Amino acid sequence: MDIDFPLVLVVLTFGTGLVYLIDIIFWKAKRDAVNESVPEVADELEVKEPWIIETSRSFFPVLAIVLVLRSFLVEPFQIPSGSMLPTLEVGDFILVNKFSYGLRLPVLGTKILSIDDPESGDVMVFKYPKDGKTNYIKRVIGTPGDIIKYKDKMLFINGVKVPEKHIATLPSLKLFEEKLGDVTHQLYENRRSPNIAAEGEWLVPENSYFMMGDNRDNSNDSRFWGFVPDHLVVGKAFAIWMQWESLTSLPSFSRVGGIE
Repeated sequence: MDIDFPLVLVVLTFGTGLVYLIDIIFWKAKRDAVNESVPEVADELEVKEPWIIETSRSFFPVLAIVLVLRSFLVEPFQIPSGSMLPTLEVGDFILVNKFSYGLRLPVLGTKILSIDDPESGDVMVFKYPKDGKTNYIKRVIGTPGDIIKYKDKMLFINGVKVPEKHIATLPSLKLFEEKLGDVTHQLYENRRSPNIAAEGEWLVPENSYFMMGDNRDNSNDSRFWGFVPDHLVVGKAFAIWMQWESLTSLPSFSRVGGIE
């Protein structure tokens, strides 16, 4: 069973904060008064803090800081699959800007302050629409109102073919450079393997986004399961800070840098 870490963090923060607050309002003053009334025998008669209060007082500030940082500023993620190759490799640890697209309530995902909207070319983390829980990362292809067409491994946005340039031919793949808006990035395509199931034309509805992986023939994305509603947006990926594929390998910092 997957652990809902944001929910656990919210519950722990709220719980320790509530215990800490109740102690301040009802018990702390009485405990201090008793301890100060008999200073000469303080060691024998001192009223100790119950362990739950001591633990809550110690952990609440730490949990609150982690909650604020993780919910509203920056959150780390690890790339589990090759759907975003060559941009992101399996084992890449990335940083995601949580306020690029507005401030959202933790767990609920409700936007409380609009700052900016996702744009075509952004690498975005979101919750998988089929379950609303699993974190996915893909590239924004279409924004509300866009007409997306994918045919014969060619991408069209609003009737205009997206510019691409062949970079290299690999043993089983071809490497291309694609320009989406102001973003130029690389992608993999297997042009010898047609995938009719990935073809189609889609009109992006209001408050939704059309996502695709850079590994075009090895990506479970909007071509198969539809659009990403705005309330499932997590944030914008902006940097790789470490690469660590498995526990049997050593961490590497050779890929540290920004994400195109």
